[in-house]
Amino acid sequence: QVKRTSDYNLRAMSSEEEKVIITRNFRLLEELERGEKGIGDGTVSYGMDDADDILMQSWTGTIIGPHSTAYEGKIFQLKLFCGKDYPQSPPTVRFLTRINMSCVNPDNGVVEPSHFPMLSNWRREYTMEDLLMQLKKEMMSTHNRKLSQPLEGNEEERTDPKGLVVKCCVM
Repeated sequence: QVKRTSDYNLRAMSSEEEKVIITRNFRLLEELERGEKGIGDGTVSYGMDDADDILMQSWTGTIIGPHSTAYEGKIFQLKLFCGKDYPQSPPTVRFLTRINMSCVNPDNGVVEPSHFPMLSNWRREYTMEDLLMQLKKEMMSTHNRKLSQPLEGNEEERTDPKGLVVKCCVM
């Protein structure tokens, strides 16, 4: 009888895990559809990094630097990684393009949750679109808008989560 109970619990857990994965994938499919349609004024975009990624974990984002800031005229490429717990847990976010911004680690481009309230206070309702729009807003904040930026055309090598070296440049 104990065995049946534990078997039932195992089946229930598997079923619950499947529900979580299905819910996560539906959510990500909705986000993908929205990202493909374009966002607002076109200064922020995102999409899947690898169409063959059935877990929909790896995403690419783009932010065009806002007017009247040190970021103006530059295109910033980002990598977003949605783990198994997304959307309950935030994605990890990393700038591939070199950027000087208070919430970004200058050595690896990672947006530090401890310096970016949206990540540290993540809510299930937030989306990658919300995240990118908030990063753009952060570029316009008084403490970031005039920060000197790395020179244009500087090439940077960074390692992506799969261990591949990615070369990118500020355009």
